[in-house]
Amino acid sequence: MTSELTKRIITSFGLILLLTFSFFYTYILIISLIIISLLSWVEFSALISKIYKKNDFKTVFFTIVIKSVILIYLFIFSALIFEGIAQVEPNFKIHMLYIFSVCICSDIGGFIFGKTFKGKKLTKISPNKTVSGSIGSFIMSLILVPIFYLFFNNFNNLLDLVLISIIVSFACQLGDLVISFIKRRANVTDTSNILPGHGGLLDRIDGMLLAIPIGIVSWKFLITSL
Repeated sequence: MTSELTKRIITSFGLILLLTFSFFYTYILIISLIIISLLSWVEFSALISKIYKKNDFKTVFFTIVIKSVILIYLFIFSALIFEGIAQVEPNFKIHMLYIFSVCICSDIGGFIFGKTFKGKKLTKISPNKTVSGSIGSFIMSLILVPIFYLFFNNFNNLLDLVLISIIVSFACQLGDLVISFIKRRANVTDTSNILPGHGGLLDRIDGMLLAIPIGIVSWKFLITSL
Protein backbone atom coordinates (compact mmCIF):
# COMPACT_ATOMS: atom_id res chain seq x y z
CA MET A 1 0.00 0.00 0.00
CA THR A 2 2.81 2.42 0.92
CA SER A 3 4.53 2.06 -2.45
CA GLU A 4 1.33 2.52 -4.46
CA LEU A 5 0.23 5.45 -2.29
CA THR A 6 3.62 7.11 -2.77
CA LYS A 7 3.26 6.75 -6.55
CA ARG A 8 -0.17 8.35 -6.46
CA ILE A 9 1.04 11.24 -4.31
CA ILE A 10 4.03 11.84 -6.59
CA THR A 11 1.79 11.76 -9.66
CA SER A 12 -0.68 14.12 -7.99
CA PHE A 13 2.12 16.52 -7.06
CA GLY A 14 3.31 16.47 -10.67
CA LEU A 15 -0.17 17.23 -11.96
CA ILE A 16 -0.60 20.12 -9.52
CA LEU A 17 2.81 21.50 -10.51
CA LEU A 18 1.91 21.24 -14.20
CA LEU A 19 -1.44 22.91 -13.54
CA THR A 20 0.27 25.75 -11.63
CA PHE A 21 2.68 26.48 -14.48
CA SER A 22 -0.22 26.27 -16.96
CA PHE A 23 -2.00 29.02 -15.02
CA PHE A 24 0.86 31.43 -15.72
CA TYR A 25 2.26 30.25 -19.06
CA THR A 26 -0.21 29.61 -21.87
CA TYR A 27 2.34 27.83 -24.06
CA ILE A 28 2.93 25.24 -21.32
CA LEU A 29 -0.82 24.71 -21.12
CA ILE A 30 -1.13 24.20 -24.89
CA ILE A 31 1.85 21.83 -25.12
CA SER A 32 0.66 19.83 -22.10
CA LEU A 33 -2.87 19.45 -23.45
CA ILE A 34 -1.58 18.33 -26.86
CA ILE A 35 0.77 15.74 -25.34
CA ILE A 36 -1.80 14.42 -22.85
CA SER A 37 -4.52 14.19 -25.50
CA LEU A 38 -2.30 12.42 -28.04
CA LEU A 39 -0.91 9.93 -25.52
CA SER A 40 -4.38 9.25 -24.14
CA TRP A 41 -5.71 8.64 -27.66
CA VAL A 42 -2.82 6.28 -28.48
CA GLU A 43 -3.52 4.26 -25.32
CA PHE A 44 -7.26 4.25 -25.97
CA SER A 45 -6.66 3.11 -29.54
CA ALA A 46 -4.38 0.30 -28.40
CA LEU A 47 -7.03 -0.94 -25.97
CA ILE A 48 -9.76 -0.83 -28.62
CA SER A 49 -7.53 -2.73 -31.07
CA LYS A 50 -6.98 -5.45 -28.48
CA ILE A 51 -10.71 -5.80 -27.88
CA TYR A 52 -11.72 -5.89 -31.54
CA LYS A 53 -9.12 -8.02 -33.33
CA LYS A 54 -11.03 -9.12 -36.43
CA ASN A 55 -9.99 -7.65 -39.77
CA ASP A 56 -13.39 -7.78 -41.48
CA PHE A 57 -14.89 -4.56 -42.81
CA LYS A 58 -17.56 -4.27 -40.10
CA THR A 59 -15.04 -4.54 -37.24
CA VAL A 60 -12.52 -2.18 -38.85
CA PHE A 61 -15.23 0.40 -39.52
CA PHE A 62 -16.53 0.07 -35.95
CA THR A 63 -13.07 0.58 -34.42
CA ILE A 64 -12.46 3.63 -36.63
CA VAL A 65 -15.74 5.15 -35.43
CA ILE A 66 -14.90 4.48 -31.77
CA LYS A 67 -11.39 5.92 -32.11
CA SER A 68 -12.79 8.97 -33.89
CA VAL A 69 -15.33 9.56 -31.12
CA ILE A 70 -12.59 9.25 -28.50
CA LEU A 71 -10.43 11.74 -30.40
CA ILE A 72 -13.31 14.22 -30.59
CA TYR A 73 -13.98 13.80 -26.88
CA LEU A 74 -10.32 14.43 -26.03
CA PHE A 75 -10.42 17.56 -28.17
CA ILE A 76 -13.48 18.81 -26.27
CA PHE A 77 -11.76 17.85 -22.98
CA SER A 78 -8.68 19.91 -23.91
CA ALA A 79 -10.77 22.83 -25.17
CA LEU A 80 -12.73 23.04 -21.91
CA ILE A 81 -9.56 23.04 -19.82
CA PHE A 82 -7.89 25.62 -22.08
CA GLU A 83 -10.93 27.86 -21.94
CA GLY A 84 -11.12 27.55 -18.16
CA ILE A 85 -7.45 28.27 -17.44
CA ALA A 86 -6.91 30.84 -20.20
CA GLN A 87 -9.85 32.98 -19.08
CA VAL A 88 -8.97 36.37 -17.68
CA GLU A 89 -11.60 35.90 -14.97
CA PRO A 90 -9.55 34.87 -11.88
CA ASN A 91 -12.52 33.21 -10.15
CA PHE A 92 -12.82 30.57 -12.83
CA LYS A 93 -9.12 29.73 -12.52
CA ILE A 94 -9.65 29.03 -8.85
CA HIS A 95 -12.69 26.95 -9.73
CA MET A 96 -10.49 24.91 -12.09
CA LEU A 97 -7.96 24.43 -9.31
CA TYR A 98 -10.73 23.21 -7.04
CA ILE A 99 -12.01 20.70 -9.61
CA PHE A 100 -8.51 19.30 -10.14
CA SER A 101 -7.97 19.10 -6.38
CA VAL A 102 -11.24 17.21 -5.90
CA CYS A 103 -10.16 14.68 -8.56
CA ILE A 104 -6.82 14.14 -6.83
CA CYS A 105 -8.36 13.83 -3.36
CA SER A 106 -11.05 11.49 -4.66
CA ASP A 107 -8.42 9.18 -6.13
CA ILE A 108 -6.23 9.16 -3.02
CA GLY A 109 -9.22 8.84 -0.67
CA GLY A 110 -10.59 5.88 -2.61
CA PHE A 111 -7.23 4.13 -2.48
CA ILE A 112 -6.59 4.71 1.23
CA PHE A 113 -10.08 3.80 2.45
CA GLY A 114 -10.34 0.85 0.08
CA LYS A 115 -7.04 -0.66 1.19
CA THR A 116 -7.63 0.11 4.87
CA PHE A 117 -11.24 -1.00 5.34
CA LYS A 118 -11.64 -3.32 2.34
CA GLY A 119 -15.15 -4.84 2.61
CA LYS A 120 -17.80 -5.37 -0.04
CA LYS A 121 -16.85 -5.02 -3.70
CA LEU A 122 -18.40 -2.05 -5.45
CA THR A 123 -18.85 -3.77 -8.81
CA LYS A 124 -17.70 -6.76 -10.83
CA ILE A 125 -16.16 -4.41 -13.40
CA SER A 126 -13.14 -3.79 -11.18
CA PRO A 127 -12.44 -6.25 -8.32
CA ASN A 128 -10.19 -3.71 -6.59
CA LYS A 129 -12.98 -1.17 -6.16
CA THR A 130 -14.88 -1.40 -2.86
CA VAL A 131 -17.81 0.38 -1.26
CA SER A 132 -15.49 1.67 1.47
CA GLY A 133 -13.18 3.07 -1.20
CA SER A 134 -16.08 4.87 -2.87
CA ILE A 135 -17.15 6.38 0.45
CA GLY A 136 -13.54 7.38 1.09
CA SER A 137 -13.43 9.19 -2.25
CA PHE A 138 -16.41 11.32 -1.26
CA ILE A 139 -15.05 11.99 2.22
CA MET A 140 -11.62 13.10 1.01
CA SER A 141 -13.24 15.31 -1.62
CA LEU A 142 -15.44 17.00 0.98
CA ILE A 143 -12.40 17.71 3.17
CA LEU A 144 -11.46 20.38 0.62
CA VAL A 145 -14.69 22.29 1.25
CA PRO A 146 -13.72 24.08 4.50
CA ILE A 147 -10.15 24.63 3.25
CA PHE A 148 -11.17 26.49 0.09
CA TYR A 149 -14.11 28.19 1.81
CA LEU A 150 -11.95 29.64 4.59
CA PHE A 151 -8.78 30.52 2.70
CA PHE A 152 -10.11 31.71 -0.67
CA ASN A 153 -12.38 34.72 -1.03
CA ASN A 154 -13.66 33.37 -4.37
CA PHE A 155 -16.12 31.01 -2.69
CA ASN A 156 -19.08 32.59 -0.95
CA ASN A 157 -21.49 29.67 -0.85
CA LEU A 158 -20.65 26.54 1.13
CA LEU A 159 -23.39 24.57 -0.64
CA ASP A 160 -21.71 25.24 -4.01
CA LEU A 161 -18.50 23.60 -2.85
CA VAL A 162 -20.29 20.60 -1.33
CA LEU A 163 -22.35 20.07 -4.48
CA ILE A 164 -19.42 20.37 -6.88
CA SER A 165 -17.31 18.06 -4.71
CA ILE A 166 -19.95 15.32 -4.79
CA ILE A 167 -20.56 15.70 -8.54
CA VAL A 168 -16.86 15.69 -9.45
CA SER A 169 -15.98 12.82 -7.11
CA PHE A 170 -18.83 10.72 -8.51
CA ALA A 171 -17.74 11.48 -12.09
CA CYS A 172 -14.14 10.71 -11.17
CA GLN A 173 -15.09 7.29 -9.82
CA LEU A 174 -17.30 6.60 -12.83
CA GLY A 175 -14.47 7.51 -15.22
CA ASP A 176 -12.15 5.18 -13.33
CA LEU A 177 -14.67 2.35 -13.70
CA VAL A 178 -15.09 2.99 -17.43
CA ILE A 179 -11.34 2.65 -18.05
CA SER A 180 -11.22 -0.41 -15.77
CA PHE A 181 -14.00 -2.00 -17.82
CA ILE A 182 -12.16 -1.29 -21.09
CA LYS A 183 -8.90 -2.69 -19.67
CA ARG A 184 -10.70 -5.80 -18.52
CA ARG A 185 -12.22 -6.30 -21.97
CA ALA A 186 -8.76 -5.85 -23.49
CA ASN A 187 -7.33 -8.27 -20.92
CA VAL A 188 -4.59 -5.90 -19.74
CA THR A 189 -3.57 -4.58 -16.32
CA ASP A 190 -2.16 -1.22 -17.43
CA THR A 191 -3.04 0.92 -20.43
CA SER A 192 0.67 1.07 -21.34
CA ASN A 193 4.11 1.26 -19.72
CA ILE A 194 4.82 4.85 -20.69
CA LEU A 195 5.17 5.86 -17.02
CA PRO A 196 7.70 3.48 -15.40
CA GLY A 197 6.31 2.13 -12.14
CA HIS A 198 2.92 3.73 -12.79
CA GLY A 199 1.63 2.12 -15.98
CA GLY A 200 -0.03 4.22 -18.66
CA LEU A 201 -1.18 7.81 -18.70
CA LEU A 202 -4.81 6.66 -18.65
CA ASP A 203 -4.10 4.71 -15.48
CA ARG A 204 -3.40 8.02 -13.75
CA ILE A 205 -5.90 10.42 -15.34
CA ASP A 206 -8.78 8.02 -16.06
CA GLY A 207 -11.14 9.65 -13.58
CA MET A 208 -10.13 13.18 -14.59
CA LEU A 209 -11.06 12.61 -18.23
CA LEU A 210 -14.71 12.43 -17.24
CA ALA A 211 -14.74 14.44 -14.01
CA ILE A 212 -13.10 17.64 -15.24
CA PRO A 213 -15.49 18.33 -18.15
CA ILE A 214 -18.48 17.45 -15.95
CA GLY A 215 -17.11 19.65 -13.19
CA ILE A 216 -16.63 22.61 -15.54
CA VAL A 217 -20.06 22.24 -17.12
CA SER A 218 -21.68 21.80 -13.69
CA TRP A 219 -20.02 24.95 -12.39
CA LYS A 220 -21.05 26.95 -15.42
CA PHE A 221 -24.63 25.82 -15.82
CA LEU A 222 -25.68 24.30 -12.50
CA ILE A 223 -24.07 26.11 -9.60
CA THR A 224 -23.93 29.56 -11.19
CA SER A 225 -27.66 29.37 -11.84
CA LEU A 226 -28.63 28.41 -8.29
